[in-house]
Amino acid sequence: MTPPDSAQPGLWDAGRYRFARWMASPNFGPRPAGAVIDLVVVHSISLPPGQWGGDGVQRLFTNTLDWNEHPYFKTIEGMEVSSHFYIRRGGELWQFVSCDDRAWHAGASSYRGRDNCNDDSIGIELEGLEGGSFEPAQYEALTDLCAALAQHYPIAHIAGHEHIAPGRKQDPGAGFDWMRVRANLGWPAAWFPRT
Repeated sequence: MTPPDSAQPGLWDAGRYRFARWMASPNFGPRPAGAVIDLVVVHSISLPPGQWGGDGVQRLFTNTLDWNEHPYFKTIEGMEVSSHFYIRRGGELWQFVSCDDRAWHAGASSYRGRDNCNDDSIGIELEGLEGGSFEPAQYEALTDLCAALAQHYPIAHIAGHEHIAPGRKQDPGAGFDWMRVRANLGWPAAWFPRT
């Protein structure tokens, strides 16, 4: 007789999260040997800026964005970027890169005494503007995802893009409620950036 839980699929399969909609990005690579995946980096993004609900972010992360479709897109033409996850305003969760692989979300960065945060972090983009507010459904999805990540990876830090690339990036910005995330997760204060 098999245990009842053996029929339940796991939360993770080769770095892919069961509750995320999968869309593969070509913008990733292997993590360096010995990388410890212990950092979650929170970002914000919308394409075009300030517009919700379209598929611009998905097309950016899969190199299918039409650079001529909007004047703003010309300013980012040729960018090849990705994030592990993307959370829409309504809480819908997308995944583009296996968490076992290195996504291209952090750029030049440094945190907790280590450079090149792409090497050992998991990037999560929230649909929104830097400095703007985020929806309750996004906080709920972010909390659930972070809790699942911490069960599977040795997560010990969470920070915004603004904390790992100060002066270069400002997202998610002042509208992001770090105290809400900390209260929802129950993680130690030392895991969070000083705000």
